[in-house]
Amino acid sequence: MDLALLRTFVTVHRAGSFTRAAALLGLSQPAVTSQIRTLERQLGRPLFLRQARGVTPTTIGDELAHKAAPHLDALVEIAESAPDEESPVRTLHLAGPPEFTAERALPALTLLSGEDGQGYALRASFGNAEETLEGLAAGHHDLAISTARPRGALLTASALCDEEHVLVAAPGLAKRIGPSEFEQPGAPDLGALPVVEVHESLPLVARYWAAVFDSRPAASGTVVVPDLRAVLACAAAGAGLAVLPRYLCAEALERGDVIAVLDPPVPPLRTYFLVVRTGTLAMPHIARAHEWLLRAAAEWS
Repeated sequence: MDLALLRTFVTVHRAGSFTRAAALLGLSQPAVTSQIRTLERQLGRPLFLRQARGVTPTTIGDELAHKAAPHLDALVEIAESAPDEESPVRTLHLAGPPEFTAERALPALTLLSGEDGQGYALRASFGNAEETLEGLAAGHHDLAISTARPRGALLTASALCDEEHVLVAAPGLAKRIGPSEFEQPGAPDLGALPVVEVHESLPLVARYWAAVFDSRPAASGTVVVPDLRAVLACAAAGAGLAVLPRYLCAEALERGDVIAVLDPPVPPLRTYFLVVRTGTLAMPHIARAHEWLLRAAAEWS
């Protein structure tokens, strides 16, 4: 059986689409279709059910993928582990949310580059969870950090860390609001309070209100800026209440630039996932970065 056909088959099985598999393999969609048909003729069995959107493996297809994929991944690992004197530096492409990637992931990976003595170049791009996972699936990135766990067989996710969310305000604004606003039963009315957020839909404030007060905030953003570091700067300047990850505002809290308006018994958390395309951990430079980030995350608080 031709290994090239098996590689194409496993890629289609993981991608769930001839078109997406073609992009990952660097082939045309007709070429992928032709290879799958050739393999199906050789086996005398259909491997996929063609649908309006993508393909679904048959039971024979699932069985073949289960048997073949680990061996193909092992061959990739052998090939990638071979010394390459002409190109000793491998490039790692990382994608994730701008603040977390800049404050957490990139410093950790920079340490890795100097720690293990195996040179590699690092390229980073920023985006929301949907953009990041789509780019990873399309082969634009090697590793992705996402607040959403991906579905399907193409991508594999590992829990990286949890971040605690804190409701903060500048001391002057917090004093004007007064503690009674948050000590009364039920959710406080934000209608008359200024709010700083990353989007008009108030995603962080809404998540905080749902977790702490079991309700939706009745408010609109006074300042909307698509970067949490800018949200922190605006909140510290007195522009409004903001919900921020503790790691990002810890120093500002310690300096007193902002204060925690509320200390709920169970603080809201959000999980970050470290995501790869299934099978690519066979590549040493991706596997090293993946392992290093997981180890580094164990020290993050």
